[in-house]
Amino acid sequence: MLSPAPDAALERLRSLCLALPETAEKVSHGTQAFQVAGKMFAYFRHNHHGDGMTVVCLKTTGRDQQDMLIEADPDLYSWPAYIGPAGWIAINLAPADTDWEHVGQWIRSSYDLAAPRRLRT
Repeated sequence: MLSPAPDAALERLRSLCLALPETAEKVSHGTQAFQVAGKMFAYFRHNHHGDGMTVVCLKTTGRDQQDMLIEADPDLYSWPAYIGPAGWIAINLAPADTDWEHVGQWIRSSYDLAAPRRLRT
């Protein structure tokens, strides 16, 4: 049996996402989601449809980038169910030694892909 959703990972993710300008959190399809200007840029998933994983799903530039990431580090990156075809990647948050600086850089990149021009870095 899986433990409850890893609250520490969600709290860390929440603090990174909500520190960005004009962001908000909501529940979307039963999971925590983060948006800017009404567009999603991050989803937190824990044991999504019984997959046993704890991940953040973030936007990429598309299939080439997704394939390159998964090939380079399949323990860190994976293809997220349902939203993978729309250019999203999943980043594993389960390891105790999760590189939160790296995750934060990906959050910012995903945010920039979703945010209006005036908010992008």
